[in-house]
Amino acid sequence: MHTPEFRRHFFGSVHVQTFMALRVATKGWNAAADALIDEGVASGAMIVHGGKGTSWAQEKRRKLVTRVIFLQNITNVGERACKLAINLVVVDIPEGVESIGDYAFLACCSLTTVSFPATLTLIGTSTFNECISLENVDLLHTNLQELGSDAFADCKNLTSMTILDSLQKLGQLVFCRCSKLAPSNINVNKTKAVISHLRSQQQ
Repeated sequence: MHTPEFRRHFFGSVHVQTFMALRVATKGWNAAADALIDEGVASGAMIVHGGKGTSWAQEKRRKLVTRVIFLQNITNVGERACKLAINLVVVDIPEGVESIGDYAFLACCSLTTVSFPATLTLIGTSTFNECISLENVDLLHTNLQELGSDAFADCKNLTSMTILDSLQKLGQLVFCRCSKLAPSNINVNKTKAVISHLRSQQQ
């Protein structure tokens, strides 16, 4: 089952014969169909599924994306899913998503707002790297347990982040060059020091 918006885009982008062939082929037809949808949707929307990897051509098209549509019931936002979507401003990640893959929102330089689900446990490597318009991140209501290396590196305007105590695993340089996130006496290259500061601000 998929959201009504997904179905509208799908039927508007794929010939009936193609749809039928994909629909009966395997349970993985969503991944095969995604390339066709990504190519055909002209409204500035992009379909996001749980698959990994993108071609250079797909990454070039992402520069035109202004919004994303998540497939229903996915548990993972795939690696590089929205990489280089430089005109993407707001993302509302749906409940049920447990992980956001490596580089998923890399260099989304216009991104200002991300809503995270309560089910989230993992943010991968460089997931929000170079999201220079991101100012506030609220992770307090999630179940986040792991932050990958460089997850928020080069988010130069990030000024606040709320996190919870369940966070256990930290990569290196998570907040590298995030100079506005912590006072000058705290080295932002030392992830644990920044996390300690953020937790102290929440008390």
